Amino acid sequence: MTRPSRQTLLLNAVSLVLLLWLYGGDLWDALRARSAEVSAFLAPPPLVWPALVLGVTVVLGAVGAWGLLKGQGEGFKGYRVLPILLVVALFVDLVFAEGQGPLRAEDVAALTLSQFQERAQGLMREGKVPSTPEVLRPVVEELGQPPYLVRGERARAWSLQVRQDCTGPVAEAPGLEVGTLLYCVAPQKDRAWVSLVGLPAGSRFGLPAVYSTQGQPYGVVVEAPPPEDPADGAPPPFEGREPPAGPGGPAPTP
Repeated sequence: MTRPSRQTLLLNAVSLVLLLWLYGGDLWDALRARSAEVSAFLAPPPLVWPALVLGVTVVLGAVGAWGLLKGQGEGFKGYRVLPILLVVALFVDLVFAEGQGPLRAEDVAALTLSQFQERAQGLMREGKVPSTPEVLRPVVEELGQPPYLVRGERARAWSLQVRQDCTGPVAEAPGLEVGTLLYCVAPQKDRAWVSLVGLPAGSRFGLPAVYSTQGQPYGVVVEAPPPEDPADGAPPPFEGREPPAGPGGPAPTP
């Protein structure tokens, strides 16, 4: 009874483990994303492709096991198919990955907060931040869709909740839907803290919560930018001096 070499057995074992781990995980994510209350995906992960790869893996693994039980030697072609499947599957994944956006849900969430901050600061008047939903609603409508799935469907649009007389950002928001922007205005209306309801950074599935990083709520502050420092390169203002004469004008008095 002949046996394949240890190298062939090891290559097949490694290929089998990698295929089950990679595509079993992808299939599990695809199934959970379609049923979880909230998942951090911009679109439902593919379901058919990992299921197909896993199905072929099981069949080819059975072929290799049959050859091993029957005492097939090194020349048995059934020992070559699992490594070939692994290479082909990874190549197909690489081709499809080139056409996909590199942004993750948490990247889009942080970018959305930054865009909202920039546009809301453009609405400030006399050092006061906008403080009514009517003024801020056009800004919210320009932000597109939240980067989360709700039971397999992309959240349709951002919503806004304005709170008054705040002393800091919102840390907890039970009962609010995914895609809610929390706009907290300070009593003097000189600033506002902005956060959102989604999932904590790094979490792929869960319940709606205030977006956070490393366990701390993450958000932005809408406020007037600090005055420009002349040392940053701007020319200093004239202080009691007459500007130099232009071409053809009178020369300055010594």
